Amino acid sequence: MHPRPEVSIVVPCYNEQEVIRECYRRLTNILQTAGISYELVFINDGSGDDTLPILRELHNADVRVKVVNLSRNFGHQLAISAGIEYSRGHAVAIMDADLQDPPELLPAMLEQYRSGYDVVNCTRRSREGESWLKLWTARTFYRLINRLSDTPIPLDTGDFRLMSRRAVQALISLRETHRMVRGLTTWIGFRQTQIEYDRSARLAGVTKYPMGKMLNLALDGIVSFSTVPLRVVSLVGALAASLAVFGILYALILRLFTRVWVPGWTLLFTGILFLGGLQLLSLGIVGEYIGRIYTECKRRPLFLVQEFLTEEDEEVSASAATVGTAP
Repeated sequence: MHPRPEVSIVVPCYNEQEVIRECYRRLTNILQTAGISYELVFINDGSGDDTLPILRELHNADVRVKVVNLSRNFGHQLAISAGIEYSRGHAVAIMDADLQDPPELLPAMLEQYRSGYDVVNCTRRSREGESWLKLWTARTFYRLINRLSDTPIPLDTGDFRLMSRRAVQALISLRETHRMVRGLTTWIGFRQTQIEYDRSARLAGVTKYPMGKMLNLALDGIVSFSTVPLRVVSLVGALAASLAVFGILYALILRLFTRVWVPGWTLLFTGILFLGGLQLLSLGIVGEYIGRIYTECKRRPLFLVQEFLTEEDEEVSASAATVGTAP
């Protein structure tokens, strides 16, 4: 077994053939210049382009490059989880392959780690090359989830961060399927700090987080870290029941003390529509929680590994990784 490196850099990859070589070049230049012992853990998350052949090429040329090839596309958050579990460094940094998060920040992150911090979060001061809609939705999401959640998440902070080995072990122990890594790293606690930086535009290619995936991540974050929506449903249900009581009293008064019955049809009609819509909305919110309970109860592995390329070209079959834990 080789000595444990000071830091492992976890890089999830999904159809990133345009940027992988440049990502590798910049990482190695920065880490070697700073005299840091390291390993690079690239996770191929079911890419359909030449991402995997390029990763094999880098691995064959550099023993410090490890490749975790997942059996299919499991998604960004689970790919990060796989890379964390297959890393060996005393510290583990997470960054995307598109170089929007600058590798040049790694030495400063390691300085914070050496001074005693277990989690070093990187907060975006600005975000170059992104539409106003994405900027607005991201800003709104972080502030919304912090209002709803019992575990506040640092504002404008993505997955670009560095964690100590004990923080990594704590994160690995959390086996929930619907994962939001940035929320889980806050939940585990320990000593945390932040570094601000300016996020660059993508080096090449297109974003792997379109609006649909962003909405799914936001929903996972809200449902995983908050029961406030369920409480809101209860309060709205109580309010609707109160309004229904007034409606019943109104209908009884009309029936018992007047001869004007037909005009009440409007109130009845709108009341039925209101209550019916409210019930469907409430069932939908409750259903999101029940669906996640159902998924968690199945206890499926977080990911499956088709092969794992390390210093000895060791290959790990999917059956050996079914629990999502590195050998």
